[in-house]
Amino acid sequence: MHCPFCRHPDSRVIDSRTLDDGSAIRRRRECPSCHRRFTTLETSTLTVLKRSGVTEPFSREKIAAGVRKACQNRPVTDDQIALLAQGVEESIRSTGSSIIDANDIGTAILGPLRRLDTVAYLRFASVYSSFNSLDDFEAAIAALRSVRTPDEAGGSGAPPE
Repeated sequence: MHCPFCRHPDSRVIDSRTLDDGSAIRRRRECPSCHRRFTTLETSTLTVLKRSGVTEPFSREKIAAGVRKACQNRPVTDDQIALLAQGVEESIRSTGSSIIDANDIGTAILGPLRRLDTVAYLRFASVYSSFNSLDDFEAAIAALRSVRTPDEAGGSGAPPE
């Protein structure tokens, strides 16, 4: 780490603290040459590899925006969406890979979204999985019904319209 004041190529770490639930580290450093102190912030970066081959930085907000669209007019709060996006990001980061395939992100969203709201799940899955016919929807609904737990028997918790 170069000193920002004298450009000396080395520095000594005085203190380290984790930030943002451990996703970043704040380090207080001192230059052995000029003895001035400065702070650095170290974060891990995730890169998303899209289907087209283009890469872009990971964005939790993009996950939340996609889920928000699927949850439109559903009894799902912004806090629930934010928690889902955070959980998806944590599961992706736990893989230890710095480059993640966009398809893996979509797959990571499906499970938590299914537990949150089955209608929103179907909406998201129809776009994510490129449903082309009613048969695709029927197959997805049949799969949902086959793995439904007893507490889900009444639906997603929303009153019938």
